[in-house]
Amino acid sequence: MSVQFGRWNFDGKPVDRDYLEKVTPVIAPYGPDGGGSYSKGNISIVYRAFHTTKESRRELQPHVMASGAVITWDGRLDNRAELIHTLRGVLTINSTDVSIVAAAYEQWDTDCFAMLIGDWALSVWNPGTRSLILAKDPIGTRHLYYSFDKNKITWSTILDPLVLFAGKTFVLEKEYIAGWLSFFPASHLTPYVGIHSVPPSSLVLIQAGKHTVRRHWDFNPDKAIRYTTDGEYEEHFRAVLSEAVRCRLRSDTPILAELSGGMDSSSIVCLADLVIARGVSETTRLDTISYYDDSEPNWNERPYFEKVEQKRGRTGCHINVGSQQSLNLGCDSDHFAATPGSGGHVSEAAKQFAACLSSQGNRVVLSGISGDEVTGGVPTPTPELKDLLARMRLRMLAHQLKIWALNKRKPWFQLFCEAARGFFPPALVRVPKYRRPAAWLHPNFAKDHWTALTGYESKVKLFGTLPSFQENVSTLDALRRQLGCDALPLEPCYEKRYPYLDRGLLEFVFAIPREQLVRPGHRRSLMRRSLAGIVPCEILERKRKAYMVRQSLSALQLRSEAMFANNHEMICHKMGIINSPAFREAISIAASGQMDYLLTLLDAITIEFWVRQVVEAGLIAA
Repeated sequence: MSVQFGRWNFDGKPVDRDYLEKVTPVIAPYGPDGGGSYSKGNISIVYRAFHTTKESRRELQPHVMASGAVITWDGRLDNRAELIHTLRGVLTINSTDVSIVAAAYEQWDTDCFAMLIGDWALSVWNPGTRSLILAKDPIGTRHLYYSFDKNKITWSTILDPLVLFAGKTFVLEKEYIAGWLSFFPASHLTPYVGIHSVPPSSLVLIQAGKHTVRRHWDFNPDKAIRYTTDGEYEEHFRAVLSEAVRCRLRSDTPILAELSGGMDSSSIVCLADLVIARGVSETTRLDTISYYDDSEPNWNERPYFEKVEQKRGRTGCHINVGSQQSLNLGCDSDHFAATPGSGGHVSEAAKQFAACLSSQGNRVVLSGISGDEVTGGVPTPTPELKDLLARMRLRMLAHQLKIWALNKRKPWFQLFCEAARGFFPPALVRVPKYRRPAAWLHPNFAKDHWTALTGYESKVKLFGTLPSFQENVSTLDALRRQLGCDALPLEPCYEKRYPYLDRGLLEFVFAIPREQLVRPGHRRSLMRRSLAGIVPCEILERKRKAYMVRQSLSALQLRSEAMFANNHEMICHKMGIINSPAFREAISIAASGQMDYLLTLLDAITIEFWVRQVVEAGLIAA
């Protein structure tokens, strides 16, 4: 993931050279492969490169187009061949990604953004129209932040320079904190009022005195894929998942894949081996890294990831996390933590991970994140029942209620109510227990930020698009918010890629009948059927992975003891976010074995330590 940074002064004054000299050492470590800059009049743009493909090593950025517009591009373009063919005569097969994107922009202006398939974020400065465009792909795996006032706009891949060199104290964005304590904050938010994040699938147009945000692409709710046999769905699924993996194997260095022993990561590794064996991937080697804890009674992945290693005939890097304690209570002395959870104490596992990356020359890491959500990992009939209810297919609804009631061992009326409640406004129905804000939050904070604390839940529309499609988009939005909270890796730098968030794969999953994904007694039905013979059967048929209870309880005890050391009063209590006495009581209850809100308690402690640091540094007002 390369770094782009820029500042545009609306008043016509040149960008202060001293300011740029302060910014450069902050962003340089994230782009260790050099870079370039563009300065003209009252605008300056800086680019720092992190190369992962052979084409990227020939890029010169910022890239000046024939029209005079200037583009900086941070991304991986998956449909290069298609765009080169469409723009024939202008490009060749050896063209760099940024030159392809620049040619597409010259041809179709901002309409080209919908045609760019891959993980990307970009900025375009147009001196002719005196305008700046910031845009991101539909998933939002790349960061791009911006802040502006009546005098200037500043944008950056990383938050640090926007915060450290703003020359002011910020107000804490409490909706962001509310999201962090629940189902992640809205994708346009940052912890600082006045600093924004470009939303996924959106472009931000800035002109002096004008600021517009609009979407450039959306999933088509009317797209439907219907086959006559299960085998056709299985064949199509294998094809789109294999293609998603192949696109993410584009690297001129060996790639590292996270291998947890679960279905998602195991499928990526097994399919990647097939793609590499066919000779259709750029990388020639796939390494793996796995974590285990033999002492954790509820969580032991070793027997499962070893099955994959046996199948591929290669042993990966193994990290034992059983004896390690990671407090992650604050930022290291030489690294600013711009967001909660970034920076922090470097655990022994993190050091071993870094050593593994460095020794093998890996610059790209494949992650199985989102596979569970995308392919039907939650065995619920609710979306299917909502579809039947919305389309008034009452006979089929009664049939499915009967089958699912027997499978779930629940009264059919309870399942019906669970499906029907989604059609009512959230304010009129009781919030499910897992979505309710914790009792130890300050009442006014919970009231003011109820929407964020309950996961931005909205009413399902009865007419129009299918409820299952609406739920798919809602689930994807939650994943987008989660990715937006991930900090950019540093020491060492690497680029993370997510095959299950491939646009083509998502379009397929959103367009097929829900009953292909989940069937009574057979969660992730399509994936299990499709990958039989490719992924070891012990993994395809295993039950859901258990939660690491012992380690989480141990972390809670250590972190809470450190937080309340020397009778330190919680600053989040002073700021009206957390009720400190109720929070202490909740910790005691959790320590006795009650698991409710355990992860939220840990998140709250992380928030507390982070807020202390930024307040002490004078970056956020107390």
